[in-house]
Amino acid sequence: MKPVWVVDDDRSIRWVFEKALAREGIPFRTFGLAADALQALKADSPQVLVSDIRMPGTSGLELLQTVKAQHPNLPVIIMTAYSDLESAVAAFQGGAFEYLPKPFDVDQAVELIRRALDESMREEGGEEAPATSPEILGQAPSMQEVFRAIGRLSQSNATVLITGESGSGKELVARALHRHSPRAAKPFVAINAAAMPKDLLESELFGHERGAFTGAQQMRRGRFEQAEGGTLFLDEIGDMPFDLQTRLLRVLSDGQFYRVGGHQPLSANVRVIAATHQDLESRVRDGLFREDLYHRLNVIRLRLPPLRERREDVPLLARYFLAKSARELGTEPKRLSDDAMNFLSAHDWPGNVRQLENVCHWLTVMAPGQSVELVDLPPELRQDAARPAEADWTLALQREVERALVRGESGLMDTMTRTFEKILISRALAHTGGRRIEAANLLGIGRNTITRKIAELAIEDKRVAAATPASE
Repeated sequence: MKPVWVVDDDRSIRWVFEKALAREGIPFRTFGLAADALQALKADSPQVLVSDIRMPGTSGLELLQTVKAQHPNLPVIIMTAYSDLESAVAAFQGGAFEYLPKPFDVDQAVELIRRALDESMREEGGEEAPATSPEILGQAPSMQEVFRAIGRLSQSNATVLITGESGSGKELVARALHRHSPRAAKPFVAINAAAMPKDLLESELFGHERGAFTGAQQMRRGRFEQAEGGTLFLDEIGDMPFDLQTRLLRVLSDGQFYRVGGHQPLSANVRVIAATHQDLESRVRDGLFREDLYHRLNVIRLRLPPLRERREDVPLLARYFLAKSARELGTEPKRLSDDAMNFLSAHDWPGNVRQLENVCHWLTVMAPGQSVELVDLPPELRQDAARPAEADWTLALQREVERALVRGESGLMDTMTRTFEKILISRALAHTGGRRIEAANLLGIGRNTITRKIAELAIEDKRVAAATPASE
């Protein structure tokens, strides 16, 4: 894999990319001026180009034009500020892969670069996806339900709404639905509704006619036309602006749309798969999402479980991501010790599968030995686990149950109920100085019950022993 080139005159932006790409094990090269990148382009080329729009001398737009003329299939990500929106709409339609609005989230930027890398590798290999990569990994019952749903939908063209938290793999499911559908030989086109401003999103979805706005020097086909006969994946549909929801509803209703600035209706033979991490029902109630569009999209719903609900898949996924990172870097795969694997399996993974993949990339680059021990895991991961449980006792209980399940323990209901009751009664007795009736009243149980529980649970407390029957 060739390096990612980052072009920006802002040294701090280059530094952020250098640190982020190094952490992810992605080779890179940075330039302070577009002219320097153009000079380097005479002898070499990147796998993906990331460029700012406004720089001294040669602008990012001029760089984009030159690069696309020489390497038409090279993905170019343009960094824009909202103040650059007019020039972005006017000129980026010349072939930019995606837009990264400033200020940007580093994880979002890395994810975007990974998508561009995947696209670039597919272009080079002439196939949709690397043959060595499985579609989706998962042995948990909840994932088997997802696989069964994909199988049942294999001969269907029905609209599908995929729900799930960020990083849970919604696009992978969408690609699998496409790959196993009658439309598999046609394009799969994806667009993130939350990744760009409204004006750009409208042009991206529906295309534009020449002269539709300042700088639109040629007609451009939108994603609906690019996906003709195939599948259009609308990621983060819950973030789509309200007026664009109306245009999308029209396409889904009658199969026709207009390019921006166009007067001729165009037909769309496209299967739409939408995804969101948001509660669309709540957004409908709040007036932020059209109810009629919601019902159009919600024909078949697939819920993708978060990683914390399928912890048994963590070892399988971790080994796969470690092997994948090792192949990319040309090294031997790292191995996780039992303690490290148990720790990862018990972790909550708020970033889901994507976060686990990033951790495995980090370990491949940063872990000192071939065997990864608990101490080798990223510090922030271990710090999260070390936070005081008193901050949220229900969360602490949840984590303890999950760890016990990972360890293969059984009879948890009886064991943990006894522990819970023992702690409650012991603390209540300590609070009342051993007075059982008072403790029982505070707990909402009878005197006979608390007496029986003290005996059953073998509660030993000096203040209990000091409480004589006369005092009760």
